[in-house]
Amino acid sequence: MTSLTFGRYVPHNSFVHRLDPRSKILFMILLMVVVFMPFSVWSTSLIMSGLYLLLMIGIMLFSHVSFIQLFKSLKAMWFLVIFLMIVYILIPNPNYTRPAFNINEYVIYWDGFYQSGYIILRLILMICITMVLTATTKPLDLTYGLEWYMTPLKPLKFPVHIIAMMISIALRFIPTILDETDRIMKAQESRGVDFSKGGLIKRLKAIISLIIPLFISAFERSEQLADAMEARGYDPNRKRTRYHQLRFHWSDLICFILVGALFGGVIYLSIAHKNLNLIETIFKVEVPF
Repeated sequence: MTSLTFGRYVPHNSFVHRLDPRSKILFMILLMVVVFMPFSVWSTSLIMSGLYLLLMIGIMLFSHVSFIQLFKSLKAMWFLVIFLMIVYILIPNPNYTRPAFNINEYVIYWDGFYQSGYIILRLILMICITMVLTATTKPLDLTYGLEWYMTPLKPLKFPVHIIAMMISIALRFIPTILDETDRIMKAQESRGVDFSKGGLIKRLKAIISLIIPLFISAFERSEQLADAMEARGYDPNRKRTRYHQLRFHWSDLICFILVGALFGGVIYLSIAHKNLNLIETIFKVEVPF
């Protein structure tokens, strides 16, 4: 459980840490769109995904995000990776056209390897982007940024502040619940509970011995938090002021220009590849891409 990194803020004084949280949320959305931008030629998709991965590695190095935590997160998803490879490689697909080898009479296609590798690479990129956002942004600042983006919904009587507070509390307690889960697992293992061995019934009982104390602890923490907020006179319907005010800086403008240029360039390249594919289809001309 401690290998999960979402919601864990790592304090540093890097350039990425000093960016406005509203800018980082926008950059994350744009990078997510870029990662999922399709290309008509599979080799171009793999090359672009590799370039995205190199870019994210550079950003992680620049923002002091731990690669060990990234590997731990990927290790926790090994089952999903194997499942995706089985689905894309072994299950027949009529769109596959490039045979690789045969297993008896069953044909394995290169397209299956490409599809599975492409999906896994995009999954790694999503984890990298999420890690950079959560590791370089305080949960409260992240909540302020989300609330700022939901401000246009206030005239519609949408509970913007309440939703933002719920997100803030959820992000704040993700690391706490993970640590509590690890503590309960160690306590149960010291009492003879084995979470990794045994049959289905035994493992189910072991999981129940973990879930019930965890739920009880979570409910107790939520009740204590509610009592503390009520004792301090918290009222979500009143107008509130903030000690920390969010402000855009020149660094946010520079990053917006760079990310915007990347976003526009990838969109142009994707559209250009579609047009080239159309030219090949109409005029029967091979374009070297």
